[in-house]
Amino acid sequence: LFPVAGCKVTYSKYHHDYPATDIQAKQGCAFVATVSGVIEDVNLKDKWSGKTNLGQDRGGISVSYIGVDGVRYYGSHLSKVEPGISPGVQIVAGQKLGEVGSTGSARGTKPHLHFGISYPTMPGDWEIRRGVIWPWKYLDAWRAGENLSPVKAINRAAKKAMK
Repeated sequence: LFPVAGCKVTYSKYHHDYPATDIQAKQGCAFVATVSGVIEDVNLKDKWSGKTNLGQDRGGISVSYIGVDGVRYYGSHLSKVEPGISPGVQIVAGQKLGEVGSTGSARGTKPHLHFGISYPTMPGDWEIRRGVIWPWKYLDAWRAGENLSPVKAINRAAKKAMK
C-alpha cells in the first residue's frame, strides 16, 4: 500500500544524498503501514537541533517497522505517532501509524513524510534505517494499486553491505 492515505501527495524520484523519498502532503495526513509487520523503533520526541545536526535526530518524530516480507520501512518528520504504536506491536497493512509533519531537520519546511526502505539491522541504526534503496518505483506501483515488492532489491543491498 502507498504510505500516505487519504490525501493528495507529490514526490520525486530523487532525494538529496542517499536513497529515500520525501512525500509532500498536508500536515496531519495519515502515514500508514505499506505491509503488515512489527513495529521496530518509535521516536516520540523531536530532539533535533540545527546547532548539532546529529544524524540520529534528523528524523524527528518517526516510526520504523519490519514487514512480513523482512523489509524495514521508515517514516519520519511526523507530527505525531498513533497511540499504541510501540516496539514489538503487530500492525496490519493500511493501519495508521502517525501523521505527516515537519519535525526533525524538516522543521521550517513544508510538511512531508521522509520514507525509507532498508534491510533490518540493529534497532536505532539511523544510517541504514533512513533508506538504502530508491523507493520511487515502489511508490509509483503502490499508488497505482500494483503489488511490487522491494525484497529482491533489499537482499542485493544487504549482500553488498556485507562485502
